[in-house]
Amino acid sequence: MDFKTFSKLIMIEQTLFALPFAYIGILFAGGGTFTTWIWATLALFAARTAGMSFNRVIDARIDAKNPRTQDRQIPKGEVKPYIVWLLAILSCLLLVFSSYMLNTLCYYLSFPAIFLLFSYSFFKRFSSSVHFYLGAVEAAAPMGGYLAATGHFTIVPFILGIVILTWIAGLDIVYSLQDMDFDKKEKLHSIPVKYGRKKAIKISTICYMSCLAALIIAGLLVDMGKPYWISIIGILLIFTYQQILARQNDTPVAVKKFFKANMLISPLLFAGALIDLLAR
Repeated sequence: MDFKTFSKLIMIEQTLFALPFAYIGILFAGGGTFTTWIWATLALFAARTAGMSFNRVIDARIDAKNPRTQDRQIPKGEVKPYIVWLLAILSCLLLVFSSYMLNTLCYYLSFPAIFLLFSYSFFKRFSSSVHFYLGAVEAAAPMGGYLAATGHFTIVPFILGIVILTWIAGLDIVYSLQDMDFDKKEKLHSIPVKYGRKKAIKISTICYMSCLAALIIAGLLVDMGKPYWISIIGILLIFTYQQILARQNDTPVAVKKFFKANMLISPLLFAGALIDLLAR
């Protein structure tokens, strides 16, 4: 498998988008050490690669039926399923090793993290709460970043987890609108399938409002300064724009614009937290 095929398989741009999740956790914990950043980066890269590999190989038959996903590497025959399984296993080993190099707590938690990564792809087969399950999987990034720097729990990583859980759930609900008809046909579960388009968008809006509330609580807990609060205002504006897009009739076009706007959120939040830390 060459790098181009690998990057398309795991959607490497989304891995880069997810890195600030873990970094935000480290910043909220006080910044950590240089080695904390290195091992946390490797752990997140491994987790994303494992999660995407599991998803691609487990969902290969479904992807082959869906016009939107028929061009993915396994349905097209560009990559053999056993290669993707091997990639997933190697990534899990890297995740465990990187977590071990961070601290004992991260090492122990790497095993339930692998279970979450593996089990996510099965969830849409029996529950419309799949969006929140995905959010819980992604929430492990800021929680893991915080624990990587501290080695112990406080309320802060849980609040950061809620930030990512509600944000990703709200995002994924809108994303799933484009597969609504296909999911109904294949008897797959989602919020849009269960409640319809209008209610699904309202639930997405509630998720985004909950995310903003959690961001405010997290900032107050660690006494964040002006740079952080300015970034929150920027995120509020992006969230508002995204919810306007979600209500447009041309779903594929709206979702594409929705995701472009979404790519700005994690760097904006990371920049606000980093500048705040450096200014102290």
